[in-house]
Amino acid sequence: MTLDLLISVVLFFGLAFGPGWPIAARLPLAPVERAVASFVLSLLIGWLAGWLVYAGNLPARTLLVLPTATALGLWIGRRELAALIAVRDVRSLFVGQLIVTAWSVGWLSLVVSYSGGDWTGDWFGQWERTRFFLERWPRDVLFFGIDPMPSRPPLVNLTVSTWLALTHGDFAHFQLFLTMWGSLVYAPAALLARRFSDGGIAATGVLAVLLMLHPLFLQNVTYSWTKLPTAFFIFAALYFFLRAHDPDALRVHALLFSVSLAVAILAHYSAGPYAVVLAVAWCALGWTRRADPARWRLTRAAALAGGLVLATWFGWAFATYSAHGTLATNTSVVDQAATASEQLQRIALNLRDTLVPPFLRRVDFNVFGQRSVWGAWRDWFFLLYQRNLFFAVGSVGAIIASIALMQRARGATPRSRRFWLWFIGATVVLGVGVHGSRDIWGNTGVCLQPLVLLGVVLLAAHWEQLGRGGRLALIIGTTADAVGGVLLQFGAQSYLIDRWFTPGRTEGDVFTSYSEFALMNLRAKHQLALRFFGETLPISPALVLAFLGALLALALIRARRNLHAPATP
Repeated sequence: MTLDLLISVVLFFGLAFGPGWPIAARLPLAPVERAVASFVLSLLIGWLAGWLVYAGNLPARTLLVLPTATALGLWIGRRELAALIAVRDVRSLFVGQLIVTAWSVGWLSLVVSYSGGDWTGDWFGQWERTRFFLERWPRDVLFFGIDPMPSRPPLVNLTVSTWLALTHGDFAHFQLFLTMWGSLVYAPAALLARRFSDGGIAATGVLAVLLMLHPLFLQNVTYSWTKLPTAFFIFAALYFFLRAHDPDALRVHALLFSVSLAVAILAHYSAGPYAVVLAVAWCALGWTRRADPARWRLTRAAALAGGLVLATWFGWAFATYSAHGTLATNTSVVDQAATASEQLQRIALNLRDTLVPPFLRRVDFNVFGQRSVWGAWRDWFFLLYQRNLFFAVGSVGAIIASIALMQRARGATPRSRRFWLWFIGATVVLGVGVHGSRDIWGNTGVCLQPLVLLGVVLLAAHWEQLGRGGRLALIIGTTADAVGGVLLQFGAQSYLIDRWFTPGRTEGDVFTSYSEFALMNLRAKHQLALRFFGETLPISPALVLAFLGALLALALIRARRNLHAPATP
């Protein structure tokens, strides 16, 4: 399994970076921008290749062209790649990415069964959707007996099925590939952190540490679904959107913005609110240039590029399932209330519950029926960090991020202030509003994950401006969040807390002491005879924890060293 793991990791990074490199190497971008653009273009090419094989009903062996072309492209562009890696900022980004990915995979290896609050079923649904492409299931299949295939966009599932076809088509590799893909959110987040900190690499080192200790990030990067892969594309789109409005902007920045946003929509429809918000902002920011033909040409080119990407899925889906079957089967539509007034009431209540922590609303946490003390505490913290917008950023981090945002607003131009006020406010309202059903725990985890992680980016970018007291408060708050949202979460998902502190209990008693939601996940795993990633590794949990400790120490050393590195223009 060790050699197989290495091959899978090399294949992932090769296919996630290599196919787009011959194109990215020739783009007139800054080196770090070119690196992230190569990730975006490579994942897009992976989707297009997999989609061509599936929709064209070509033999699975045709997919071997992809790694072959990747190796050839990297070899042809080896001089440009060597020059890219020679750039200090690029090396810092790549090393930070490898640390964050290794950290994420390490925590994944401890997961024996998924649990946490009312989480259940989504991981299995994503596995079934991936098998739909991998095994070419009938197109009229209903997942869970009710959910048609076009109710979710397929980019992540089909791309992962391509990687599984090239390695092993089992659940363990499915988990591994999704975790590594989700961890890539660090790369465009680091670009944003550099931008917000005026080009320094200090923020990228701090960002790696903050992400590694962040409950929402760790909980989602190890859960097998498509939220963080989507956040990767949203962050790339946001960065290139901002670059497209700089005085030295290039045409390619606008094109990469549009393409990244379109790919995000094909990854998960939770990107929809960001697409609406950024599209409106594009028109508003360009209003003063509405008579400029060059602006209109750029807008048309960007819209055409994004539209062509979207057409790869929606054109086929409309022809296969009809427009109604494609657009009206998502939960945002099917879970709507009977009347508009009732739906508006739901949205208002969901918005309140997303902003106000549950412990201030006297919500009954006993509904999960936990007999496990640490299981109950885990659910309490899990729902706080997953569902409440402010605590999702961090118990102390949200306060510091809010202060940093106000300080930056005072020194920003009126145009910049208007944009960020619109971006944050509209994203929150739309991100909650598109959720059709009522949820008393809050809706942060549905559409607002990128906004939460943007708060973490702001903390990293603002680190050097914090005084000694501010840094100490953020360190204490981040540590507390890691204990409540990471250690408790993975201690429960691995059952290590039970094994270490109550060794005399039977397995049956341990499993049934958790909530019914946790048991549903465990039963599904056993009924389907699925082996989780960690169960395929001949490594003890103690060694995994030692490895994670060493990685954290390395990340802290790098962050401290980067604080003294000069900024790059």
